[in-house]
Amino acid sequence: MAIEIERKFLVRSDDWREAVSRSGRFAQGYFNDHGNASVRVRIEDDAANLNIKAAVIGSARAEYEYPVPLADARHMLDALCLTEPVEKTRYWVPHAGHVWEIDVFEGANAPLVVAEIELSAADEAFDRPDWLGAEITDDVRYYNHALAFAPYRDWAADGNGS
Repeated sequence: MAIEIERKFLVRSDDWREAVSRSGRFAQGYFNDHGNASVRVRIEDDAANLNIKAAVIGSARAEYEYPVPLADARHMLDALCLTEPVEKTRYWVPHAGHVWEIDVFEGANAPLVVAEIELSAADEAFDRPDWLGAEITDDVRYYNHALAFAPYRDWAADGNGS
């Protein structure tokens, strides 16, 4: 069983952009709304995966991912998912021995920008870049699954989620 250990943060400035090493476009849709796991299809540039992730709040959870043909994934997004796809551009930003994933959301979730860091242990120390804002690891509203069903524009009162 694969365990994902990640922490999520809001991003408070664009200073991370000068350190981007690569980027990719994502579109992902969900097959279920509630339950003990989220089940999604994700297209990343020209590749696609089916992903099953334990529906628990916090920094560590079980995750499984399997490749699927791109044409099948496009059909699933169009015909089988319960909501419009969550669309974003992901940027990979190296910083102090870790690689941050910065997601810049589009559509109903714009102008949300979230930074994630994957860790090898829940208590692993890491350097916080200056552009990093408040931690949102335990705020379910910011999980991609939640953003599919309750987009950022519907609950972000002042444009920054607070």
